[in-house]
Amino acid sequence: MQSYSGNSVIIKRERALSELRWYHENFVLTSIEVGIFLFLSKERMIHMIQKPKGTADLLPEELKIWHYIEETARIILGDYQFEEMRTPMFESYDLFSRGVGDTSDIVSKEMYDFYDKGDRHITLRPEGTAAIVRAYVENKLYGPEHKKPYKVYYMAPMFRYERPQSGRLRQFHQLGVEVFGSTNPATDVETIAMAWDLLKELGLSNMRLVINSLGKTADRIKYREALISYLEPFADELSEDSKNRLHKNPLRVLDSKDKRDIEIVKNAPRILEFLSDEARTHFEKVQQNLNALDIPFEIDETMVRGLDYYQDTIFEIMTDSKSFGAKTTICGGGRYDGLVEQLGGHATSGVGFAMGLERLVLLVQEVNKSIPVKSAVDIYVVYQGEGTTLAAFQLAEKLRSELPHLSTMLHCSGGNFKKQFRRADKSGATLALVLGESEVQNNQVVVKHLLGEAEQQTIDVDNLIEHVKAQF
Repeated sequence: MQSYSGNSVIIKRERALSELRWYHENFVLTSIEVGIFLFLSKERMIHMIQKPKGTADLLPEELKIWHYIEETARIILGDYQFEEMRTPMFESYDLFSRGVGDTSDIVSKEMYDFYDKGDRHITLRPEGTAAIVRAYVENKLYGPEHKKPYKVYYMAPMFRYERPQSGRLRQFHQLGVEVFGSTNPATDVETIAMAWDLLKELGLSNMRLVINSLGKTADRIKYREALISYLEPFADELSEDSKNRLHKNPLRVLDSKDKRDIEIVKNAPRILEFLSDEARTHFEKVQQNLNALDIPFEIDETMVRGLDYYQDTIFEIMTDSKSFGAKTTICGGGRYDGLVEQLGGHATSGVGFAMGLERLVLLVQEVNKSIPVKSAVDIYVVYQGEGTTLAAFQLAEKLRSELPHLSTMLHCSGGNFKKQFRRADKSGATLALVLGESEVQNNQVVVKHLLGEAEQQTIDVDNLIEHVKAQF
């Protein structure tokens, strides 16, 4: 998301120089006075505190788009019987080093970690799945009293120290889902279908679903050995990151963006050649179910995802949108059947995905020129004259109390009728309720329709609630 905060310093400096030129034209300034003026102008600039690099202020107008996406997501996820879960913004460092993997980029390069005043090693949450699994285990949500499969979603800020770019910040927001307790490949497909449905509902069409299988743990061990044997003769030609990963996590070499690495891995053995019968059957059923739902997909045997906890089905939904300038992943996920056990729980299967909300906002802005946003104001109370202020406040509170589903606005500074009606029109309100001195004396209110051609009416205050109800 574009930020203009960096320009504000330039603007302030230009303003200061403009003031200096004005003083030069109107007064005779000594060199000392000019120096003092410039020093004070510099001091004003120094004291302006800016947001940290890689963060963004979400202003009210922008948030209308965010709310549209979030509300649409809640509807779709609710249709699939998912419920919201919220976890702490910071967690134990060990949660992610153990769950995500020490050799992953997230843990080794990108996490914001520190020691708190109790000398506890803490990290700002870099992703959602490990935290949700920790909550699942700690709160014993695997117990018989809880429904199976257990389905939850989250919408929350995450933190990674990486190079800011379009749709990716150091503080970013994820929408994620997790399903616990089902090994059926149909669950993988339902999860993918839900992501696909949500993106289509938001108006996105230029999408590609890419899938792969990482097999079972034993399959990955065999493949790991074969991959190391293939890569070792090329060790000197690999990028520095891939050299470091060669024996620690060779599958991550397949995901390298380095041109030398890409050429080397073109002829590397493929993981699908090492799948057990069980894993192969699982992956075939995923493909069959996707075909049955008419969801188009491609298989990419080099795709491994950036987190160590995945096994069996993994997937990404990509776009070639001009908002990012290159092929970009907007949704990624897969199955992680060993993670719950790895984090101290009973052996429990899991599958899920995550979407970056910043990227979704850019895509929705690109395809939806007008976002269907409900007006923030339904009723605007307009008042003027002796004794009308108290009556207007009482009327507004009556409406808010008895019609809580409607938004009522009253401008505390008042002003003449013309000024207040301009504010009412600008607010997008449907109705204006008008109080003058005569209306207050007669316990009445004028109902004026700001949208449409209906004539205004004078209503007894005692009958106002029923009358307003009928208008919405």
